[in-house]
Amino acid sequence: MKYVLITSARNEERFIADTIESVVKQTVLPERWIIVDDGSTDQTARIVHRFAELNSWIELVRRPERTQRSFAGKAEAVNSALERVRGLEFEVVGNLDADVTFAPEYMEFLLQKFAENPRLGVAGTPFTEEGYDSTKDSFEGENYVAGPCQLFRYRCFQEIGGYVPNPAGGVDWIAVMTARMKGWVVRSYPEKRFHHHRTMGTAERGVLRALFTYGEKDYYLGGSPIWQLFRVTYRLTKKPRVTGALALLLGYSWAAIRRVKRPVSPELMQFHRHEQMRKLGAILQSVLKLKKVDNFSLAEKQEAH
Repeated sequence: MKYVLITSARNEERFIADTIESVVKQTVLPERWIIVDDGSTDQTARIVHRFAELNSWIELVRRPERTQRSFAGKAEAVNSALERVRGLEFEVVGNLDADVTFAPEYMEFLLQKFAENPRLGVAGTPFTEEGYDSTKDSFEGENYVAGPCQLFRYRCFQEIGGYVPNPAGGVDWIAVMTARMKGWVVRSYPEKRFHHHRTMGTAERGVLRALFTYGEKDYYLGGSPIWQLFRVTYRLTKKPRVTGALALLLGYSWAAIRRVKRPVSPELMQFHRHEQMRKLGAILQSVLKLKKVDNFSLAEKQEAH
């Protein structure tokens, strides 16, 4: 299957060369890779230009410089980049962040999954960060594909309307959840991994500020307050424990107090909350089952003595 890649990059001089090297080494190369320099003020564009001179399928597009990072800018960059590849033949379009790396057979592996399942709309894999593995530390599960590396069947991407510009973020989440709501299969395949070289949400901000923003995002993307309390409680197991959990809770609460406008439809919010309650039920069921096993083992030991 043929595919194109789109990357929106802003001030990524630390990581983008490694990302490009990963793609250049793929066993199946894209038909075109549009890298949009989204108003960088560092050497990002110069690095991309150097690689584009050596690889004709890499194209650099530059947008005007701006002082702040905007998630709406990312959506606009990705959607506008699609205009530059409309004359090409391809079945899969990938959104790739400029701070990830993966093995040479990574794209070939995912393309094979699309070929095997005509209803597969979005595909990807779990990912690692320093001290983090999404298979262990995330509750999203195999029916969610993380934003740094998402491959869409182009027909699915068109059906969901592409990325919806939202200045506060969540554009990749909205795309994935909308695809699921519309009946497309969304799958994260655990056989592979990509590595995300910067903790998600910390670009141009610190960890606590990122957690506060995630709390806000949980509210305006329609997350249930019950799920949020569960998420805050779980955050106490991760460093920074108390301050991190507090930042997450305050972000959600502050957005709720201000009644921040939600960019999601009532249908998507209802679908999202139903999914959260289903996951919470499954988690609690697993905990209860584990507790029963522990109690049974304890009783056996007591009988033995």
